[in-house]
Amino acid sequence: MSKWCGKIGIAEKEVELEPGYYDDSIVEYITQGDILTTNWKRQVSTERVGDDINLSNQISILADSYLLYHYSSILYVEIMGTRWKVTEVKVEHPRLILTVGGVYHGNTSGTSE
Repeated sequence: MSKWCGKIGIAEKEVELEPGYYDDSIVEYITQGDILTTNWKRQVSTERVGDDINLSNQISILADSYLLYHYSSILYVEIMGTRWKVTEVKVEHPRLILTVGGVYHGNTSGTSE
């Protein structure tokens, strides 16, 4: 089990971007935890030139009140500079167990559609 410190991308609903202008926004939350499992596989596709790498890592983080309220909106986790999709969140109070899948290609904090 190794230690981890990084960012979690959370989709917050109805954030005021400018006075009177509300929109969904992604907030990056810095936290730390333990990497429980480290598994990966290369997914070969005939439709693409490069192979995709999928992780099935599990990260255990200590959840504060903010994370417990927004755990269903967690989009990605940053591991070693790459953002990975969170495919499953398991609540084991006071911890959250995040299962990580493929590379996250969606919007991030500070970007829009």
